[in-house]
Amino acid sequence: MQKFTILFLLPLLIIFSCQNEKPSKELTDPKTEIKYIEENLLPAIIVKGKPTENFSMAERMEYHKVPGVSIAVLKDGKIRWTKSYGFANTNTGTKVNENTLFQAGSISKPLAALAALKLAEEGKIDLGADVNTYLTGWKIPDSKFLEEEDVTITRLLTHTAGMTVHGFPGYTQTDTFPDIETVLKGEGNTPAIFVDTFPGAMWRYSGGGYTVMEKVVEDVSGMPLEAYMAQNILKPMGLENSTYEQPLPEPLHANASAAYDNLGNIIEGLWHNYPEQAAAGLWTTPTDLAKYFLEIQGIYTGEKEGILSQEMVKTMLTKHENGWGLGPGMQKEGDSLMFGHGGKNAGFTNNMMAFANHGAGVVVMTNADNGGRLIAEIIRAVSAYYDWNITKPRVVETIELDEEKISKLTGTYIFEEQVDGIGDYLVDAKIEDGQLVVVDPNNNETDYFTPLEPMKFINLNNGNEVVFEETEDDGMKFVWNGRFHFTRVK
Repeated sequence: MQKFTILFLLPLLIIFSCQNEKPSKELTDPKTEIKYIEENLLPAIIVKGKPTENFSMAERMEYHKVPGVSIAVLKDGKIRWTKSYGFANTNTGTKVNENTLFQAGSISKPLAALAALKLAEEGKIDLGADVNTYLTGWKIPDSKFLEEEDVTITRLLTHTAGMTVHGFPGYTQTDTFPDIETVLKGEGNTPAIFVDTFPGAMWRYSGGGYTVMEKVVEDVSGMPLEAYMAQNILKPMGLENSTYEQPLPEPLHANASAAYDNLGNIIEGLWHNYPEQAAAGLWTTPTDLAKYFLEIQGIYTGEKEGILSQEMVKTMLTKHENGWGLGPGMQKEGDSLMFGHGGKNAGFTNNMMAFANHGAGVVVMTNADNGGRLIAEIIRAVSAYYDWNITKPRVVETIELDEEKISKLTGTYIFEEQVDGIGDYLVDAKIEDGQLVVVDPNNNETDYFTPLEPMKFINLNNGNEVVFEETEDDGMKFVWNGRFHFTRVK
């Protein structure tokens, strides 16, 4: 039920011991490590008392309908290895390679944030000042919410500015491509961007806020964002295969991956375009994102000088509301502090994370809407191999449930809210081979559930859960993943 799934930008990573014997790290080289990892992808959930099933890269790419994958792993302050799999374009037979460009999605945000931080370090903006001070032309509309609190760069970067618009769908190749002010005014394909709650009062993810930050950078620097980023951020960090230019320039098309929907079909026009460059407009590679990590890690630990001072980088990696830094999302504490971001555009799904105090990390980019689950399996395998111990596995205990009891739960269920463009959102619960199955024709998705309790079930492959409950009128309802309520149609 993807329409009800919000991409969490740093997915829970679950690691545990592999069944296959792990090679001794003292005796291995990158090729040995790659071979072991790609043959031992790890599932999200294990059943207590049962052996762990590991997967190969090829079978999981096919299972998840992901045509292409590209990976970079950092270790000991260097890029330990990179490897690519599958196809960048199945129509032409073009394979993914180390230099294939992927849309980064929201991974655009932490790199774009470096522009605002650099301007702040140069004294051209104040991270705590009202951004309307710097905006020319378009400004944040007046509001009762701004009478006592200001929208600041710090609040924009940490998603606490009270700004609207979560994310952006992009524009097809035949759509009119708007400029940034058109987007800010809500005259594109998304609503207007404004403040609808008190700045600083709450955390709420906002691509709209990063679009405001983009306008600040352009107005203060006098340069388009793509030009400022290329000259002052990307080139100094050595990111040779990265650009914020939107639409993508024609000479780069041959090196760009196509995008694929959740059925594995190529998106019409090959990909969407994003005028919201800071929020979603970066084209890049895992190798370049690994270079970003190495730059920030080196500055943070004092091992090198770079595009920002150590003081500014430490400010950037200081946790604010909901564990968010000035651009990246943050996890863990102290010596284990991690930073990173996920990214999702139409037909592209990515994730990256690294340790602040150690030169270790991983970047995975895919050209598919279904890439998230495969990425999680890859990162769990990488984490397990290198003993990063990011978190413990989720271990569940299942029960046996006879078909007669399951049959009482079957039927057609209706979502209790209306969904734009669909109307009544109906799903079917039925039995296949003695197992509860929920079919969602709206998204062409089918979930196979295993009972944890008589009325509680889990999909062991992806972690989706349904909890059933009898109603007062002898009916039945269920809650999907603790959030979405469905009632059985009589």
